[in-house]
Amino acid sequence: MTKSIIIVGAGIAGLSAGCYGQMNGCQTKIFEMHNLPGGLCTSWKRKGYTFDGCIHWLVGSGPGNSLHRIWQELGALQGRDIVNYEAFMHITGNNGKTLVLYTDPDRLERHLKALSPADAGLIEELCDGVRLFARFDPPMDKPRELCGLFDGLRMIVKILPFMKAMGKYSKTSIPDFAARFSDPFLREALPLALYFEQPYPMFALLMTLAWMHTGIAGYPIGGSLDLARAIERRYLGLGGEIRYRSRVEKILVENGRAEGVRLADGTEHRADVVISAADGRSTIFDMLDGQYVDEEIRTRYAEWPVFPPVVQVSLGVERDISAEPHMVTYLLEEPIAVGGEAHRHLVVKNYSFDSTMAPAGKSVLQVLFASNYGTWKELYADRERYEAEKQAVAIAVIDRLERRFPGLADQVEVVDVATPMTTERYTGNWQGSIMAWPTSTETVGKEEMRRTLPGLEDFYMVGQWVEGGGLPPVVASGRDVIHVICHKDGRPFVTCLP
Repeated sequence: MTKSIIIVGAGIAGLSAGCYGQMNGCQTKIFEMHNLPGGLCTSWKRKGYTFDGCIHWLVGSGPGNSLHRIWQELGALQGRDIVNYEAFMHITGNNGKTLVLYTDPDRLERHLKALSPADAGLIEELCDGVRLFARFDPPMDKPRELCGLFDGLRMIVKILPFMKAMGKYSKTSIPDFAARFSDPFLREALPLALYFEQPYPMFALLMTLAWMHTGIAGYPIGGSLDLARAIERRYLGLGGEIRYRSRVEKILVENGRAEGVRLADGTEHRADVVISAADGRSTIFDMLDGQYVDEEIRTRYAEWPVFPPVVQVSLGVERDISAEPHMVTYLLEEPIAVGGEAHRHLVVKNYSFDSTMAPAGKSVLQVLFASNYGTWKELYADRERYEAEKQAVAIAVIDRLERRFPGLADQVEVVDVATPMTTERYTGNWQGSIMAWPTSTETVGKEEMRRTLPGLEDFYMVGQWVEGGGLPPVVASGRDVIHVICHKDGRPFVTCLP
């Protein structure tokens, strides 16, 4: 008998679950509140320009990594050009110095030693870490629920050469590592290596540079929505069905078993299994009325901070800026005010390397700020104040960029400001978060939650709220949940390429 599955949300996790469900003979249907696929993995057009809201780099974009096969199975990479960066990030100080995070560890080591010869030993430690983790590729062929003793032993053998370094750099934050430098510029700049000054573990930076060094974490030309559309085509080609503009209001439960959904329009739809790829808090406390929780779930949603939401200022500029680096963080002498908070650095992304983002001879620039949800929610209650603050932020950003690119202010053709309220409105993500739970030295390895809820059968959750943020765990979670369902039914789990 064919198993029917309803999936809530057509983000990357939902599309992944749908594709693998169809590959394994299930009849799947996705209900999506928006009119587009992708969820947070999206972009939008404004007067000929495309503003991207997600992908900066994609782990698994090249062969030699377990995720590459998954992206291929989903039809995301076939025929797609990939840009592999020579430098992940430039960080420019007020003193004229620039830290360039080259993806080649040999080049990075030479550059850092030229900046600070006195820190040679620490620089060698950093670059040796990149070289070490370039060989790291843990197996991803089985979901954690199905891993037995043999799988555990295989995993230990696979990660044994890396365990000491993983333990060390998972408990050392990037700011703490940076504090060991004698050079004041490196102490200030390195904590900004992953965009915002957060207590990210050093392991995250080393892995990012290692992935880029081996050519498995490039940027897919066309950006986020184009990638999501490719997976949507794969899903529909496998026989799946998507209902857009169909907000799920309730998950229907009978006798402790999920049996369908009720939409905002009042219609009800039944299935053998329900998978939510939607916002975690909305799923648990709204769609299911908080009836299927335990202490772990209550504590997580009551006490854990979410990943900071962002304000994104996107500019369409009548100017060719292709000679400039693709990502620069500028340290500011005078802070810039965003939503009542003072920011002392400017994260600027230059999309000139992707010709699909702007008309010929023109460019897209984006500036990102970590922000505060509560402030923007309060502003949003008074739309006049909200719009005024957005305009003020845009004016301040253009002013700062004008100092770096004289004449740019007169060349700006399009201005778009997205806030945490924009994210919440279009994706339903709790507090406008873009990455669910933050990774820090305190939480590393603890981001994962169970895919099931206590007391509820035939129901699963996928996506960042149960796996941690970022596209790699999200896309894998959709695959894994179908693997778990097949195992429960006593059927082999199968995959195929387009």
